[in-house]
Amino acid sequence: MMRISNQIQDAAKLRYQEAPRLTNGQIGSILVDSGRLTHEETERILHEQRIGRQRFGDAGIALGLLTPADIEFALSNQFSYPYLLRGQSEVSEELIAAYDPFTKQVESLRALRSQLVMRWFSTGERRSALAITSAERGDGRSYIAANLAVLFSQLGQRTLLIDADMRNPRQHTLFGIENRSGLSAILSGRAGVADVQRVSAMMDLSVLPAGAMPPNPQELLARSTFPQMLADYTNEYDVILIDTPPDRDYADGHIAAARAGAAVVVARKNASHTKSVGNLVDSMKHAGVMVVGAVLNEY
Repeated sequence: MMRISNQIQDAAKLRYQEAPRLTNGQIGSILVDSGRLTHEETERILHEQRIGRQRFGDAGIALGLLTPADIEFALSNQFSYPYLLRGQSEVSEELIAAYDPFTKQVESLRALRSQLVMRWFSTGERRSALAITSAERGDGRSYIAANLAVLFSQLGQRTLLIDADMRNPRQHTLFGIENRSGLSAILSGRAGVADVQRVSAMMDLSVLPAGAMPPNPQELLARSTFPQMLADYTNEYDVILIDTPPDRDYADGHIAAARAGAAVVVARKNASHTKSVGNLVDSMKHAGVMVVGAVLNEY
């Protein structure tokens, strides 16, 4: 009886040795660490993987223990392209580039990022600042600016997003950061670079919030402090995106775009007025601002 028991133990030991082992960075380990798999479920998948001679993910899906979304999540971490899980971050779920990087919407934003790289950021000159503008409120300017900032950071670019809409700021809300001090304090000489806040949940992404609402945002942007600030940040960041107020209400966006040297114009499908967008583009060009492109926001 003892001999049979030893044989069983030896056979079990042999099976364990033959089974694939998980190491840090492998899909199974990533999913266990993130709470998407238990150790027992992982052993079941490893056993199925060995018998069926298939990949870990395929074996997990066949057993009903994993979904394609789980595999995408693990692969993203393997290739240093992590994204956020809903309910586990202060970052707003409006930032689809941070939460749903494999959707059609984000693919469209990636295409926009590629165009901006080719037309502005990689043209042979040291260009890092770009204003995101729109003719009217509600065009999705802040939404586009925030998601582009996430995408540039995911590209490995040191990215800074500046909220220059000191009248109705949104970026601090989108990224879940404080807005007690920011751009308005820097431009008025009451603060410094310490007001730039690193978004810990994202890769290489920092945000300069608008700060306290000043009575004279247009005059603050027109001060020489603003271009000097951008010049200083150019040495620290590869990409600087500037969110601005709508052109129809204020001239702030023009000033910010002129300081940056270039702008992208955002319009919303079936909402923005063609004449307003055309007037904005023309006025930008007359002011010497390079209009890198126009974005038709469908979301």
